[in-house]
Amino acid sequence: MSTTLHPSCPLGTSSEPDCARPLVLRDALDRWRREASHGVLDTGRYRCRYVVWGRGPTLVLIPGIACAASTFSLLISRLQEHFRCVSFDLPDGVDDGACLRSYRHEDLASDLFAVLDHLHIHECTVLGFSFGATIALAAMQREPRRFWRGILQSGFAHRELSRAEVFCATWARFLPGRLGHVPMVRRILERNHREPFRAREPEVWDYFVTEHQRVPLAAFASRVMMVHRLDLRPKLPGITQPVLLVCGDRDPLIGKTCEADLQRGLVQVARAELEQCGHLPHLTHPEVLAEIVQQFAGGQWTVGGVAPSP
Repeated sequence: MSTTLHPSCPLGTSSEPDCARPLVLRDALDRWRREASHGVLDTGRYRCRYVVWGRGPTLVLIPGIACAASTFSLLISRLQEHFRCVSFDLPDGVDDGACLRSYRHEDLASDLFAVLDHLHIHECTVLGFSFGATIALAAMQREPRRFWRGILQSGFAHRELSRAEVFCATWARFLPGRLGHVPMVRRILERNHREPFRAREPEVWDYFVTEHQRVPLAAFASRVMMVHRLDLRPKLPGITQPVLLVCGDRDPLIGKTCEADLQRGLVQVARAELEQCGHLPHLTHPEVLAEIVQQFAGGQWTVGGVAPSP
């Protein structure tokens, strides 16, 4: 069953919902450094940097193809009031001991389970952003009892890449440097992502660009090649937990075909579309996204629509 909603603030029944309180990046990053617990875990494949912030039911957030866990800081600064939020950095092969050339997509799911085991997390809700959504899907299918619900933010199970993308990624896996060294990368970011940021303070856009440009080129290219080889669509019917798709109405990277694959293949799925939103709602629309996550992960949503908790 599938349903599509078009949420806007306020979503809930409260006269003063959380999304009415604006978030400020500077404050969120400062609190991220001071209040969150930071650690490093050797998964057997790499030294995984992770963060834990908040109390309550556990919510695990998996970053995307070109970002670190810290880019969730705005979103988590609100969600930590309701959940024990856990996030971690994907392997990058720079100073974490990862051998990217031998890494497989299933290894990333195993790394997620290593983090869960290390933190004694037996059950949680998982949120995967973009490429991180594929890790969430693989993990939910492998060990369904560990995950109560799943949230796929700008997610996909299969994404076709152009020949040019595959060619560039094939060779970039062997190059040093970071994405910021790629010619015209800022212009590409401006074209694809700038517009939805205009409603926020300029620091948010600058932060996104800086963090994107810091990603090691070889790590980014290796993840792109994983996407090229990946097709999780046959596994979707085996994922029986309730899943929420959070989509931007102006997402330039994840099209309707990717969303349709998920809606067609998943057993219990709902879809929330954010207006005036692109690929990065955790940065451009963190207040509304936090409200959506809080309600869905808190059990207030049913797959057929919105329902209050019993």
